[in-house]
Amino acid sequence: MARRKIVAGNWKMNMTPSEAVKLAEELKPLVASEEVDVVYCVPAIDIIPVVEAVKGTNVAVGAENMYFEEKGAYTGEISAAMLVDAGVKYVIIGHSERRDYFKEDDALLNKKVKKAFEAGLTPILCCGESLELREMGVTMDWIRFQIKSDLVGITADQVKTMVIAYEPIWAIGTGKTATTEQAQEVCKGIRECIAEMYDAATAEAVRIQYGGSVNAGTAADLFSQPDIDGGLVGGASLKAEFGQIVNYK
Repeated sequence: MARRKIVAGNWKMNMTPSEAVKLAEELKPLVASEEVDVVYCVPAIDIIPVVEAVKGTNVAVGAENMYFEEKGAYTGEISAAMLVDAGVKYVIIGHSERRDYFKEDDALLNKKVKKAFEAGLTPILCCGESLELREMGVTMDWIRFQIKSDLVGITADQVKTMVIAYEPIWAIGTGKTATTEQAQEVCKGIRECIAEMYDAATAEAVRIQYGGSVNAGTAADLFSQPDIDGGLVGGASLKAEFGQIVNYK
């Protein structure tokens, strides 16, 4: 059975609540699709108004981050339970900006993945290499380490329902895009890693996205690859172009 494509927008630290609602309304007719799952991953303050704005549409709302504790003295953090109660369905975990700027390591991210599943959220787990690592020829070694570390204690049945996003760090916000061949090669490698960790059926079921300057011009070629099941889209998710990416055919 063919895996259903999923295109998620990562809004990052953009859009005030009023701007977010306006954008969601503008994109509604453009992202309508019966064939592709569409997700807006929005800043925490925008979640509730955006959930309201997309009610009755094909769009699900995701969070950009969460903490692994249930509640308590963690000033500034947001729990999985809070996200679920607000109507969130997906959560991005381990984006390179979280790993780099906020020093989130794989042990922490593993706790977040576990908590997301426990709460009923679908994790979008990010992995990817820097330009330095790619030039050293250790891309797959690095990504396999991330995947294996982040999925410690996660069951095959859970992995089948999650999303893994491959994002070459050197292609995020730079205008550079990995070639279709580079993207497919790594996504295939991720699927092979999952098969080794679990089994062929789990590897066949898990959806793997490509992220890194995805745009309307590159989407169709990328998403037609056998191991690329959609995209995690940054800047282009904030404009009408996102509709063209969703409806890439």
